Amino acid sequence: MLRRIQYVCLLVAAGVLLGLPVSAQQNPQRLVLKDSSYQTVTKWEIRGDRVRYYSAERYAWEEIPNDLIDWPATEKYNRERDSQRSSAAGELVRQDEVDRQLDDVQRPLVSPGLRLPYGGGVFLLDDFHTQAQLAELAQNGGEVNRHTGKNILRAAINPLALSSKQTLELKGAHAQVQAHVPQPVIYVNVDPTDDITAKVISAGQGKDFELPAERYRIVRLERKKGLRVVGNLNIGLTGHVTEKASWIATTSSAVGDWVRVTPVEPLDPGEYAVVEMLDKKQVNLYVWDFGIDPGGAANPAIRTADNPGPMNENPPVNEKPRELEKRPK
Repeated sequence: MLRRIQYVCLLVAAGVLLGLPVSAQQNPQRLVLKDSSYQTVTKWEIRGDRVRYYSAERYAWEEIPNDLIDWPATEKYNRERDSQRSSAAGELVRQDEVDRQLDDVQRPLVSPGLRLPYGGGVFLLDDFHTQAQLAELAQNGGEVNRHTGKNILRAAINPLALSSKQTLELKGAHAQVQAHVPQPVIYVNVDPTDDITAKVISAGQGKDFELPAERYRIVRLERKKGLRVVGNLNIGLTGHVTEKASWIATTSSAVGDWVRVTPVEPLDPGEYAVVEMLDKKQVNLYVWDFGIDPGGAANPAIRTADNPGPMNENPPVNEKPRELEKRPK
């Protein structure tokens, strides 16, 4: 929308600079006189030894002797001005197409009239009472602050931990965001470069290190005494991780700058989380939790085609990832 407004403003500015009228019915030209002055007109007609023209400045019909007009100069000026108008209009159209293509990369269209926002983040595409809605999923790792956008929190599993078993637990029986459809689509766009991933890469992966093909996976959470358990992670002294979690089969595909994650089959009502795989052996302990509740209440702070969110959206200021706090034994 902001680019559309800028496009209209640029079009008006170009019209002013090139002498374009505000009204689409006018097409101002010049009748250049032999004394180098001119009349700005929209049209004219020759009647004997006089020229009758409609003034674009005074909005009235006027007349002037034919022999006062420099016809070669008039023709040359109007031909060049028409060429300038065509070039300016063509450039505006080309720039608008470039902006539209950039929008498709940074803000893909996920439903008629509804685009993902600038700045990245993790969003769940829901359908509430036949209305497409985007709900942002906040990172959750227990007692941590919520951060949105590309600059997310990360904490990798310590492969040299003395304990051979770690459990990731989320407080609360339910996630803040509840999907009302059994097969919600989740869009992810987060920055893969930070201190944590740099350590993972430098831990012996070599130059050919690549993020996993299924970088984002969905796991079903277990409810336990007012908590939601992501799963038990058994860790060997070599750093090998065996996940004992209820992984959900998903498909992942690139959509512009985003990754679209879709469950292969409808999900049962319950609690789930999106998990980031740092590599084949290590996972990010900060997850994005959500639930499936077809009869649940409306989600807060959603985006719709009628309410797409702020026009000026900037990525959040970079912050150093905080370490996940130790949980009491």
